[in-house]
Amino acid sequence: MAEAKTFMVEDATLVFKNFAGKEDKYNRAGDRNFSALLPTDVATQMESDGWNVKWLRPREEGEEPTAYIQVAVNYKNRPPRIVMITSAGRTPISEEMVETLDYADISLVDLIARGYEWDVNGKKGIKAYLQSMFVTIQEDLLEQKYGLIAEDDEE
Repeated sequence: MAEAKTFMVEDATLVFKNFAGKEDKYNRAGDRNFSALLPTDVATQMESDGWNVKWLRPREEGEEPTAYIQVAVNYKNRPPRIVMITSAGRTPISEEMVETLDYADISLVDLIARGYEWDVNGKKGIKAYLQSMFVTIQEDLLEQKYGLIAEDDEE
């Protein structure tokens, strides 16, 4: 068996967030995912290695296309480790809580994704699955002020 391919992105920019797995024009119901922007040199290398890298068209004339890769968030076989960082500390995010990241004000993300090699009808590629992610939340002043106070249902 081939060694599992992984990649790490520090200070990642997340786009097209769908941690809830909501159905829409581009997503089947229940498919949790997001996309991470990639530097052009990294994207080009990953693309040549078989990763499913996609490119956004430039918004302005003279700009370069922006590379990104979709990362699946799957809890069926190997659940990812997702940790939210706030002034109150580190909080592991469960499958039931992960959709809150769709609306969170994120200031920093570091992530590792692992690849799954697929071969369907003569087409091949590597799909990215989230392995671990640390998400630092941008808190407003009230969240900072009251963040250390336990909620009623906490012990």
